[in-house]
Amino acid sequence: MKEQESPTSGIFEEASRQWIDDEAKSPTGILVRQTPIARFILALSLVLIAFNLRPLFSSASALLPEIITAFDLTPFSAGILTTLPVLCLGLFSPLAPRFAQRFGTERTLLGVMLLICLGTALRGMNSLSLLYVGTALAGACIAVGNVLLPGLVKRDFPHHAALMTGFYTMALCAGAAAAAGITLPVEHALDGSLSGALAIWGLPALIVAAIWLPQVLRVGGQARRNNVRVEGLWRDRTAWHVTLFMGLQSALAYCVFGWLVPILRARGIDGVTAGAVVSISVMVQAGACLIAPHLAVRGKDQRLINTTLCIISVTALIGMLFAPLWSIWLWAIMQGIGQGGLIAVAMTMIVLRSRDSHVAAHLSGMVQCIGYILAAIGPLIVGLIRDWTGGFEWCVLLFLFLGSGVAFNGWFAGKSVFVNARSIEAERKH
Repeated sequence: MKEQESPTSGIFEEASRQWIDDEAKSPTGILVRQTPIARFILALSLVLIAFNLRPLFSSASALLPEIITAFDLTPFSAGILTTLPVLCLGLFSPLAPRFAQRFGTERTLLGVMLLICLGTALRGMNSLSLLYVGTALAGACIAVGNVLLPGLVKRDFPHHAALMTGFYTMALCAGAAAAAGITLPVEHALDGSLSGALAIWGLPALIVAAIWLPQVLRVGGQARRNNVRVEGLWRDRTAWHVTLFMGLQSALAYCVFGWLVPILRARGIDGVTAGAVVSISVMVQAGACLIAPHLAVRGKDQRLINTTLCIISVTALIGMLFAPLWSIWLWAIMQGIGQGGLIAVAMTMIVLRSRDSHVAAHLSGMVQCIGYILAAIGPLIVGLIRDWTGGFEWCVLLFLFLGSGVAFNGWFAGKSVFVNARSIEAERKH
Protein backbone atom coordinates (compact mmCIF):
# COMPACT_ATOMS: atom_id res chain seq x y z
CA MET A 1 0.00 0.00 0.00
CA LYS A 2 1.47 3.31 -1.01
CA GLU A 3 2.21 5.74 1.82
CA GLN A 4 1.44 9.42 1.41
CA GLU A 5 3.85 11.95 2.86
CA SER A 6 2.54 14.12 5.68
CA PRO A 7 4.74 17.06 6.68
CA THR A 8 4.00 18.07 10.26
CA SER A 9 4.68 21.77 9.81
CA GLY A 10 1.49 23.70 9.16
CA ILE A 11 -0.82 20.72 9.82
CA PHE A 12 -2.80 22.56 12.49
CA GLU A 13 -3.17 25.58 10.19
CA GLU A 14 -4.44 23.34 7.36
CA ALA A 15 -6.93 21.67 9.70
CA SER A 16 -8.02 25.09 10.95
CA ARG A 17 -8.72 26.34 7.45
CA GLN A 18 -10.81 23.24 6.74
CA TRP A 19 -12.89 23.78 9.86
CA ILE A 20 -13.38 27.45 8.95
CA ASP A 21 -14.69 26.36 5.55
CA ASP A 22 -17.01 23.83 7.17
CA GLU A 23 -18.32 26.34 9.69
CA ALA A 24 -18.99 28.95 7.02
CA LYS A 25 -21.61 26.54 5.67
CA SER A 26 -23.01 25.68 9.10
CA PRO A 27 -26.53 26.86 9.91
CA THR A 28 -25.44 27.81 13.42
CA GLY A 29 -22.87 30.39 12.32
CA ILE A 30 -20.87 29.94 15.51
CA LEU A 31 -17.77 31.78 14.39
CA VAL A 32 -19.47 35.00 13.42
CA ARG A 33 -22.08 35.37 16.13
CA GLN A 34 -19.99 35.41 19.33
CA THR A 35 -18.52 38.37 21.17
CA PRO A 36 -15.08 38.02 22.83
CA ILE A 37 -16.74 37.60 26.22
CA ALA A 38 -19.05 34.91 24.85
CA ARG A 39 -16.11 33.10 23.29
CA PHE A 40 -14.23 33.22 26.60
CA ILE A 41 -17.25 31.75 28.39
CA LEU A 42 -17.50 29.09 25.69
CA ALA A 43 -13.82 28.19 26.10
CA LEU A 44 -14.16 28.05 29.88
CA SER A 45 -17.27 25.90 29.56
CA LEU A 46 -15.50 23.39 27.31
CA VAL A 47 -12.63 23.12 29.78
CA LEU A 48 -15.07 22.60 32.66
CA ILE A 49 -16.93 19.92 30.72
CA ALA A 50 -13.62 18.14 30.10
CA PHE A 51 -12.85 18.34 33.84
CA ASN A 52 -15.98 16.28 34.54
CA LEU A 53 -15.07 13.44 32.16
CA ARG A 54 -12.58 11.68 34.50
CA PRO A 55 -13.60 11.88 38.21
CA LEU A 56 -15.80 8.80 37.71
CA PHE A 57 -12.67 6.67 37.29
CA SER A 58 -10.31 7.92 39.95
CA SER A 59 -12.90 8.60 42.67
CA ALA A 60 -13.86 4.91 42.72
CA SER A 61 -10.19 3.93 42.63
CA ALA A 62 -9.41 6.04 45.69
CA LEU A 63 -12.13 4.24 47.66
CA LEU A 64 -11.75 0.81 46.10
CA PRO A 65 -10.65 -1.01 49.30
CA GLU A 66 -13.63 0.52 51.13
CA ILE A 67 -15.99 -0.42 48.27
CA ILE A 68 -14.68 -3.99 48.31
CA THR A 69 -15.27 -4.23 52.05
CA ALA A 70 -18.68 -2.54 52.05
CA PHE A 71 -20.12 -4.68 49.25
CA ASP A 72 -18.03 -7.82 49.92
CA LEU A 73 -16.62 -7.79 46.38
CA THR A 74 -14.12 -10.29 45.08
CA PRO A 75 -11.04 -8.87 43.32
CA PHE A 76 -12.59 -10.00 40.02
CA SER A 77 -15.81 -8.09 40.79
CA ALA A 78 -13.73 -5.06 41.70
CA GLY A 79 -11.93 -5.43 38.39
CA ILE A 80 -15.28 -5.44 36.59
CA LEU A 81 -16.20 -2.21 38.41
CA THR A 82 -13.00 -0.48 37.26
CA THR A 83 -13.29 -1.94 33.74
CA LEU A 84 -16.98 -1.17 33.13
CA PRO A 85 -16.71 2.59 32.49
CA VAL A 86 -13.69 2.11 30.21
CA LEU A 87 -15.60 -0.51 28.23
CA CYS A 88 -18.49 1.94 27.92
CA LEU A 89 -16.09 4.48 26.38
CA GLY A 90 -15.56 2.14 23.47
CA LEU A 91 -19.07 0.76 23.13
CA PHE A 92 -20.94 4.07 23.17
CA SER A 93 -18.52 6.40 21.36
CA PRO A 94 -19.91 5.46 17.90
CA LEU A 95 -23.31 6.83 19.00
CA ALA A 96 -21.98 10.33 19.67
CA PRO A 97 -22.16 11.63 16.06
CA ARG A 98 -25.73 10.33 15.71
CA PHE A 99 -26.83 12.05 18.90
CA ALA A 100 -25.15 15.28 17.77
CA GLN A 101 -26.83 15.12 14.37
CA ARG A 102 -30.22 14.36 15.88
CA PHE A 103 -30.21 16.80 18.82
CA GLY A 104 -27.31 19.17 18.09
CA THR A 105 -23.88 19.09 19.72
CA GLU A 106 -24.73 21.66 22.38
CA ARG A 107 -27.92 19.91 23.49
CA THR A 108 -26.17 16.54 23.50
CA LEU A 109 -23.42 17.84 25.77
CA LEU A 110 -26.02 19.29 28.13
CA GLY A 111 -27.64 15.87 28.33
CA VAL A 112 -24.22 14.32 28.90
CA MET A 113 -23.56 16.55 31.91
CA LEU A 114 -27.00 15.91 33.43
CA LEU A 115 -26.76 12.14 32.99
CA ILE A 116 -23.21 12.06 34.39
CA CYS A 117 -24.65 13.80 37.43
CA LEU A 118 -27.45 11.21 37.65
CA GLY A 119 -25.14 8.23 37.15
CA THR A 120 -22.69 9.52 39.73
CA ALA A 121 -25.51 10.10 42.21
CA LEU A 122 -26.76 6.52 41.69
CA ARG A 123 -23.37 5.23 42.84
CA GLY A 124 -24.11 6.74 46.24
CA MET A 125 -27.36 4.86 46.86
CA ASN A 126 -25.81 2.05 48.96
CA SER A 127 -26.89 -0.53 46.39
CA LEU A 128 -24.48 -2.83 44.54
CA SER A 129 -26.72 -3.00 41.47
CA LEU A 130 -27.09 0.81 41.35
CA LEU A 131 -23.33 1.13 41.81
CA TYR A 132 -22.83 -0.79 38.57
CA VAL A 133 -25.77 0.85 36.77
CA GLY A 134 -24.67 4.36 37.74
CA THR A 135 -21.08 3.61 36.71
CA ALA A 136 -22.24 2.30 33.32
CA LEU A 137 -24.60 5.24 32.73
CA ALA A 138 -21.95 7.82 33.55
CA GLY A 139 -19.34 5.91 31.52
CA ALA A 140 -21.61 5.86 28.45
CA CYS A 141 -22.17 9.62 28.72
CA ILE A 142 -18.44 10.25 29.14
CA ALA A 143 -17.91 8.29 25.91
CA VAL A 144 -20.21 10.69 24.06
CA GLY A 145 -18.50 13.71 25.59
CA ASN A 146 -15.07 12.35 24.67
CA VAL A 147 -16.02 12.21 20.99
CA LEU A 148 -17.87 15.52 20.74
CA LEU A 149 -15.57 17.85 22.67
CA PRO A 150 -12.51 17.72 20.36
CA GLY A 151 -14.67 18.49 17.32
CA LEU A 152 -16.32 21.39 19.13
CA VAL A 153 -12.90 22.77 20.06
CA LYS A 154 -11.74 22.56 16.44
CA ARG A 155 -14.99 24.06 15.15
CA ASP A 156 -15.18 27.07 17.45
CA PHE A 157 -11.45 27.77 17.96
CA PRO A 158 -9.83 26.99 14.61
CA HIS A 159 -6.94 29.43 15.08
CA HIS A 160 -6.14 28.08 18.56
CA ALA A 161 -6.88 24.37 18.07
CA ALA A 162 -3.54 23.15 19.48
CA LEU A 163 -3.74 25.43 22.52
CA MET A 164 -7.36 24.55 23.27
CA THR A 165 -6.62 20.86 22.80
CA GLY A 166 -3.86 21.22 25.37
CA PHE A 167 -6.18 22.93 27.85
CA TYR A 168 -8.89 20.36 27.17
CA THR A 169 -6.50 17.45 27.80
CA MET A 170 -5.07 19.19 30.85
CA ALA A 171 -8.60 19.54 32.25
CA LEU A 172 -9.16 15.80 31.78
CA CYS A 173 -6.07 15.13 33.88
CA ALA A 174 -7.04 17.77 36.44
CA GLY A 175 -10.42 16.11 36.95
CA ALA A 176 -8.79 12.74 37.50
CA ALA A 177 -6.21 14.25 39.85
CA ALA A 178 -8.81 16.10 41.91
CA ALA A 179 -10.90 12.98 42.39
CA ALA A 180 -7.86 10.86 43.27
CA GLY A 181 -6.59 13.33 45.85
CA ILE A 182 -9.82 14.67 47.39
CA THR A 183 -12.23 11.71 47.50
CA LEU A 184 -10.77 9.96 50.55
CA PRO A 185 -10.47 13.18 52.61
CA VAL A 186 -14.09 13.95 51.67
CA GLU A 187 -15.10 10.50 52.90
CA HIS A 188 -13.36 11.22 56.22
CA ALA A 189 -15.01 14.64 56.43
CA LEU A 190 -18.41 13.00 55.90
CA ASP A 191 -17.83 10.71 58.92
CA GLY A 192 -16.90 7.75 56.77
CA SER A 193 -19.83 8.05 54.35
CA LEU A 194 -18.77 5.99 51.35
CA SER A 195 -21.96 6.81 49.46
CA GLY A 196 -21.55 10.54 50.02
CA ALA A 197 -17.94 10.53 48.84
CA LEU A 198 -18.92 8.71 45.64
CA ALA A 199 -22.04 10.77 44.92
CA ILE A 200 -20.53 14.19 45.59
CA TRP A 201 -18.73 14.12 42.21
CA GLY A 202 -22.09 14.55 40.51
CA LEU A 203 -22.28 18.10 41.88
CA PRO A 204 -19.57 19.59 39.58
CA ALA A 205 -21.34 18.08 36.56
CA LEU A 206 -24.62 19.68 37.63
CA ILE A 207 -22.93 23.08 38.06
CA VAL A 208 -21.29 22.84 34.63
CA ALA A 209 -24.65 21.88 33.09
CA ALA A 210 -26.06 25.16 34.44
CA ILE A 211 -23.08 27.08 33.01
CA TRP A 212 -23.50 25.33 29.63
CA LEU A 213 -27.26 25.95 29.38
CA PRO A 214 -26.91 29.47 27.83
CA GLN A 215 -24.86 27.96 24.98
CA VAL A 216 -27.73 25.58 24.26
CA LEU A 217 -30.29 28.36 24.31
CA ARG A 218 -28.15 30.57 22.07
CA VAL A 219 -27.62 27.92 19.40
CA GLY A 220 -31.09 26.43 19.54
CA GLY A 221 -29.84 22.85 19.13
CA GLN A 222 -29.45 22.93 15.35
CA ALA A 223 -27.57 19.92 14.06
CA ARG A 224 -24.66 20.25 11.68
CA ARG A 225 -25.27 17.75 8.90
CA ASN A 226 -22.97 16.62 6.15
CA ASN A 227 -22.89 13.80 3.64
CA VAL A 228 -19.14 13.34 3.44
CA ARG A 229 -18.15 9.69 3.17
CA VAL A 230 -14.66 8.49 4.14
CA GLU A 231 -13.35 5.36 2.40
CA GLY A 232 -10.36 3.14 3.03
CA LEU A 233 -9.75 4.04 6.68
CA TRP A 234 -10.39 0.63 8.24
CA ARG A 235 -8.11 -1.07 5.70
CA ASP A 236 -5.19 1.29 6.30
CA ARG A 237 -2.19 0.02 8.29
CA THR A 238 -1.25 3.42 9.68
CA ALA A 239 -4.79 3.95 10.96
CA TRP A 240 -4.55 0.69 12.87
CA HIS A 241 -1.17 1.65 14.32
CA VAL A 242 -2.68 4.94 15.55
CA THR A 243 -5.66 3.03 16.99
CA LEU A 244 -3.52 0.46 18.79
CA PHE A 245 -1.15 3.14 20.02
CA MET A 246 -4.06 5.00 21.59
CA GLY A 247 -5.74 1.86 22.91
CA LEU A 248 -2.69 0.30 24.56
CA GLN A 249 -1.48 3.53 26.13
CA SER A 250 -5.04 4.03 27.41
CA ALA A 251 -4.89 0.55 28.95
CA LEU A 252 -1.82 1.69 30.91
CA ALA A 253 -3.55 4.93 31.86
CA TYR A 254 -6.67 3.21 33.19
CA CYS A 255 -4.57 0.74 35.14
CA VAL A 256 -3.25 3.85 36.91
CA PHE A 257 -6.69 5.43 37.33
CA GLY A 258 -8.27 2.19 38.52
CA TRP A 259 -5.60 0.41 40.53
CA LEU A 260 -2.60 2.56 41.45
CA VAL A 261 -4.12 3.72 44.74
CA PRO A 262 -4.87 0.11 45.82
CA ILE A 263 -1.38 -0.92 44.68
CA LEU A 264 0.23 1.76 46.83
CA ARG A 265 -2.01 0.97 49.77
CA ALA A 266 -1.09 -2.71 49.47
CA ARG A 267 2.56 -1.64 49.77
CA GLY A 268 1.81 -0.05 53.14
CA ILE A 269 1.08 3.56 52.21
CA ASP A 270 -1.96 5.03 53.95
CA GLY A 271 -5.00 5.86 51.84
CA VAL A 272 -4.74 9.65 51.97
CA THR A 273 -1.06 9.61 51.01
CA ALA A 274 -1.68 7.07 48.24
CA GLY A 275 -4.40 9.31 46.82
CA ALA A 276 -2.06 12.30 47.03
CA VAL A 277 0.67 10.39 45.17
CA VAL A 278 -1.70 9.52 42.33
CA SER A 279 -3.07 13.08 42.34
CA ILE A 280 0.43 14.52 41.94
CA SER A 281 1.15 12.05 39.14
CA VAL A 282 -2.01 13.01 37.27
CA MET A 283 -1.36 16.74 37.77
CA VAL A 284 2.08 16.25 36.22
CA GLN A 285 0.27 14.53 33.36
CA ALA A 286 -1.69 17.75 32.88
CA GLY A 287 1.50 19.73 32.44
CA ALA A 288 2.94 17.12 30.07
CA CYS A 289 -0.24 17.33 27.99
CA LEU A 290 0.49 20.99 27.23
CA ILE A 291 4.14 20.47 26.33
CA ALA A 292 4.21 17.13 24.47
CA PRO A 293 2.16 18.13 21.38
CA HIS A 294 4.38 21.14 20.72
CA LEU A 295 7.51 18.97 20.99
CA ALA A 296 5.92 16.34 18.76
CA VAL A 297 5.26 18.69 15.83
CA ARG A 298 8.77 20.16 15.88
CA GLY A 299 10.47 17.04 14.55
CA LYS A 300 10.28 15.52 11.09
CA ASP A 301 8.18 12.71 12.61
CA GLN A 302 7.04 11.50 16.03
CA ARG A 303 8.62 8.04 16.26
CA LEU A 304 11.26 8.96 18.82
CA ILE A 305 9.01 10.92 21.17
CA ASN A 306 6.31 8.21 21.07
CA THR A 307 8.70 5.42 22.08
CA THR A 308 10.63 7.53 24.59
CA LEU A 309 7.48 8.51 26.48
CA CYS A 310 6.43 4.85 26.54
CA ILE A 311 9.76 3.81 28.11
CA ILE A 312 9.46 6.54 30.74
CA SER A 313 5.90 5.56 31.65
CA VAL A 314 6.52 1.81 31.97
CA THR A 315 9.76 2.30 33.89
CA ALA A 316 7.92 4.52 36.36
CA LEU A 317 5.12 1.96 36.82
CA ILE A 318 7.70 -0.71 37.61
CA GLY A 319 9.23 1.71 40.12
CA MET A 320 5.81 2.12 41.73
CA LEU A 321 5.66 -1.65 42.21
CA PHE A 322 9.14 -2.37 43.52
CA ALA A 323 11.17 0.78 44.32
CA PRO A 324 11.72 1.87 47.95
CA LEU A 325 8.77 3.80 49.33
CA TRP A 326 10.91 6.86 50.05
CA SER A 327 11.32 7.31 46.27
CA ILE A 328 7.64 6.91 45.42
CA TRP A 329 7.08 10.63 44.77
CA LEU A 330 9.90 10.67 42.21
CA TRP A 331 8.36 7.72 40.37
CA ALA A 332 4.95 9.41 40.51
CA ILE A 333 6.34 12.51 38.78
CA MET A 334 8.14 10.38 36.22
CA GLN A 335 5.00 8.38 35.55
CA GLY A 336 3.03 11.61 35.10
CA ILE A 337 5.52 12.87 32.51
CA GLY A 338 5.43 9.62 30.55
CA GLN A 339 1.71 8.91 30.72
CA GLY A 340 0.57 12.51 30.22
CA GLY A 341 2.87 12.86 27.25
CA LEU A 342 1.57 9.60 25.77
CA ILE A 343 -2.06 10.68 26.06
CA ALA A 344 -1.33 14.01 24.38
CA VAL A 345 0.80 12.67 21.51
CA ALA A 346 -1.70 9.86 20.88
CA MET A 347 -4.44 12.47 20.40
CA THR A 348 -2.07 14.54 18.26
CA MET A 349 -1.46 11.53 15.98
CA ILE A 350 -5.13 11.69 14.95
CA VAL A 351 -4.62 15.21 13.57
CA LEU A 352 -1.16 14.68 12.08
CA ARG A 353 -2.06 11.46 10.27
CA SER A 354 -5.27 12.90 8.73
CA ARG A 355 -5.35 14.87 5.48
CA ASP A 356 -8.56 16.77 6.32
CA SER A 357 -11.03 17.27 9.12
CA HIS A 358 -13.46 14.62 7.79
CA VAL A 359 -10.79 11.92 7.89
CA ALA A 360 -9.75 13.18 11.33
CA ALA A 361 -13.31 12.83 12.64
CA HIS A 362 -13.66 9.28 11.33
CA LEU A 363 -10.19 8.32 12.56
CA SER A 364 -11.10 9.71 15.98
CA GLY A 365 -14.22 7.53 16.02
CA MET A 366 -12.21 4.45 15.03
CA VAL A 367 -9.53 5.18 17.62
CA GLN A 368 -11.98 5.73 20.46
CA CYS A 369 -14.25 2.81 19.63
CA ILE A 370 -11.56 0.15 19.19
CA GLY A 371 -9.01 1.80 21.45
CA TYR A 372 -11.17 2.10 24.55
CA ILE A 373 -12.59 -1.41 24.21
CA LEU A 374 -8.97 -2.56 24.11
CA ALA A 375 -8.10 -0.27 27.02
CA ALA A 376 -10.76 -1.93 29.18
CA ILE A 377 -8.66 -5.11 29.21
CA GLY A 378 -5.91 -3.49 31.32
CA PRO A 379 -7.83 -2.83 34.57
CA LEU A 380 -9.64 -6.17 34.25
CA ILE A 381 -6.38 -8.12 34.01
CA VAL A 382 -4.97 -6.26 37.01
CA GLY A 383 -8.00 -7.43 38.99
CA LEU A 384 -7.50 -11.00 37.79
CA ILE A 385 -3.81 -10.91 38.75
CA ARG A 386 -4.77 -9.65 42.21
CA ASP A 387 -7.36 -12.43 42.48
CA TRP A 388 -5.02 -15.20 41.33
CA THR A 389 -1.84 -14.20 43.18
CA GLY A 390 -3.11 -12.25 46.19
CA GLY A 391 -0.85 -9.31 45.27
CA PHE A 392 0.12 -6.90 42.51
CA GLU A 393 3.76 -7.85 41.87
CA TRP A 394 3.01 -9.92 38.76
CA CYS A 395 1.39 -6.87 37.18
CA VAL A 396 4.90 -6.06 36.02
CA LEU A 397 4.43 -8.60 33.21
CA LEU A 398 1.24 -6.86 32.10
CA PHE A 399 2.91 -3.45 32.15
CA LEU A 400 5.85 -4.75 30.10
CA PHE A 401 3.52 -6.42 27.58
CA LEU A 402 1.35 -3.33 27.17
CA GLY A 403 4.42 -1.09 27.02
CA SER A 404 5.94 -3.18 24.23
CA GLY A 405 2.73 -2.84 22.23
CA VAL A 406 2.62 0.92 22.82
CA ALA A 407 6.23 1.35 21.72
CA PHE A 408 5.81 -0.82 18.61
CA ASN A 409 2.64 0.86 17.40
CA GLY A 410 3.83 4.30 18.50
CA TRP A 411 6.91 3.92 16.30
CA PHE A 412 4.83 3.23 13.18
CA ALA A 413 2.07 5.70 14.11
CA GLY A 414 4.79 8.33 14.39
CA LYS A 415 5.90 8.00 10.76
CA SER A 416 5.26 11.15 8.76
CA VAL A 417 2.52 9.80 6.49
CA PHE A 418 -1.17 10.41 6.02
CA VAL A 419 -3.59 7.54 6.47
CA ASN A 420 -4.66 6.26 3.06
CA ALA A 421 -8.31 7.32 3.33
CA ARG A 422 -10.40 9.55 1.09
CA SER A 423 -13.14 12.08 1.78
CA ILE A 424 -15.40 11.50 -1.20
CA GLU A 425 -17.39 14.74 -1.14
CA ALA A 426 -14.18 16.78 -0.63
CA GLU A 427 -12.73 15.21 -3.77
CA ARG A 428 -15.79 16.17 -5.83
CA LYS A 429 -15.52 19.77 -4.69
CA HIS A 430 -11.90 20.21 -5.67
